[in-house]
Amino acid sequence: MKQTFGLIGYPLTHSFSKKFFTEKFSRERIDSVYENFEIDNIGKLSAIIRENPTLKGLNVTIPYKQDVFSYLDEVDDAAQEIGAVNTIRVEWEGENYRLHGFNTDIIGFGDSIQPLLKAHHKKALVLGTGGASKAVVWALQKLGLSTVLVSRSPKGEGQISYSDLDKSLMTEYTVIVNTTPLGTYPKMEGAPDIPYQFINDTHLLYDLVYNPEKTLFLKKGEEQGAVIKNGLEMLHGQALAAWGIWTRD
Repeated sequence: MKQTFGLIGYPLTHSFSKKFFTEKFSRERIDSVYENFEIDNIGKLSAIIRENPTLKGLNVTIPYKQDVFSYLDEVDDAAQEIGAVNTIRVEWEGENYRLHGFNTDIIGFGDSIQPLLKAHHKKALVLGTGGASKAVVWALQKLGLSTVLVSRSPKGEGQISYSDLDKSLMTEYTVIVNTTPLGTYPKMEGAPDIPYQFINDTHLLYDLVYNPEKTLFLKKGEEQGAVIKNGLEMLHGQALAAWGIWTRD
């Protein structure tokens, strides 16, 4: 029987996941299908699973990486610590199922950014406070960097406002990671509101957005001499890690 895998989120017009897995299945002659399940409410997850009895695994994207927790039967230790899930393994027992949550963003992001880090990259600004930011912070700290979250509405310790970003902070924090959806296709004119004039060739700018290939955030950084990287390699890395979770015995 053909197995089904898929992606839940809203919206999904920007996502390359279906293309990635469809090409993988074709290339490797895997008798499976990957579907986009665009849902405007996480409460529809249960119906999606019931209506797709061959469903074996799901990727989770914006805005449900945190909301999905209440629908899971088990959560991996790392995902629990991070507070975000981007991969679900579906295990069937007859007509009943159990959902296991994992986070493969930490693998995809960590493996992608590590080769770009230099000795002077000791502190990172993480733009945004959603589910993806939690995985980024976890991975950066594992790589030895200290992190500060930048939010439009900072809450508590370890978070600052965009208006707090001045020359001193921008000089001190030479890794800047955008985890917000700003600049994503089709609204490509958006970019995080940071003082780009203080960026220079000591900086590394990483954007989790991969569609378009070069966001306005990355263009502005590149114009100032920064090293830039989009999130496509991260997408591939986390997708392959998810595939390993879905298909292991």
